[in-house]
Amino acid sequence: MQGKMKAAVLVKPGKIEIQEWDIPIPSKDEALVRIKAVGLCGSDVHYYEHGKIGPYVVGKPMILGHEAAGEIVSLGSDVRHLTVGQRVTIEPGVTCGRCHHCKSGHYNLCPKVEFLATPPYDGAFCEYIAIRADFLYPVPDHMSYERAALIEPFSVGLHAVRRGRLKPGETVVIMGMGPIGILALAAAKAAGAKRIIGVDLEPFRLERALQMGATDVVHLRKEDAIEAINRITHEQKADLAIETAGNGKAAQAALRSVRRGGRVVLVGLPQESETPLSIPYIVDNEIDIYGVFRYCNTYPTGVALLADDDIDLGPVITDYMTLEQTAAAFEKAIKEKNSTLKIIICP
Repeated sequence: MQGKMKAAVLVKPGKIEIQEWDIPIPSKDEALVRIKAVGLCGSDVHYYEHGKIGPYVVGKPMILGHEAAGEIVSLGSDVRHLTVGQRVTIEPGVTCGRCHHCKSGHYNLCPKVEFLATPPYDGAFCEYIAIRADFLYPVPDHMSYERAALIEPFSVGLHAVRRGRLKPGETVVIMGMGPIGILALAAAKAAGAKRIIGVDLEPFRLERALQMGATDVVHLRKEDAIEAINRITHEQKADLAIETAGNGKAAQAALRSVRRGGRVVLVGLPQESETPLSIPYIVDNEIDIYGVFRYCNTYPTGVALLADDDIDLGPVITDYMTLEQTAAAFEKAIKEKNSTLKIIICP
């Protein structure tokens, strides 16, 4: 398939233009996907505002967006397991498949990963992308494209819950009720958590957390997180804390919100390169701390869990916008955090 497509291109920090790009031609092991829905992620916003995240610097005009789903329109000559017309969700990190990390099943740690919308690789705020076919997962015909797109951020929650070794019946605290925090909440609920405590500054997000199944919420503008968690758990604290806010104080609070022998999973990335944590407290209480880098081996589970309506994603999605409205979507995500969670772009 040859021709031109529309793409929302970050030309410099704070400026996105709609441009015409060539429709990519899939290589023999790739498929061409017509993009139907893309979620706007916090990392996209960070690139839009600052032009970089840590060592990843936007050095040329690029397309953002990596939470995507669409329809297969053509296949490379070696692709046999997919068909034209299939609805698919897209796992955005194409790995080498040969290094130790890939071979051992931890392919999210592959040093050669090519991840959509991470410089220098373009993303999915456009009409078509070509991607290696083994990173496409068919979804049921009844699954909406926006639901299929959210399997990507849901995967972060699934991976966090797995890393934290959550067991049915346990109590979980989630610091930060943004989209990742709320989808981690959904993953914790699906894994059998008995009590889920959501913590945030924004009442709107806490309301959505309750709609998604949180048993309790803590409004940080009104009460101290640890005091509230102690009250809610009758001084027993949580078994597991998941930090998604990307805030040093939230990481410190997560540490002190779990019982002795508890676990803490760090998902969010603070602006600071170093965050102080009390090693004597960690050692004295024998607390396990886990880092989360994206996810691995989650997409089949994500498809299975979201294939029915047991997990309602309605509270997560607050806005739908067209590709031409991409710049406005970024501005809304930055300026209206008190009323915005996940914005879906529909090319």
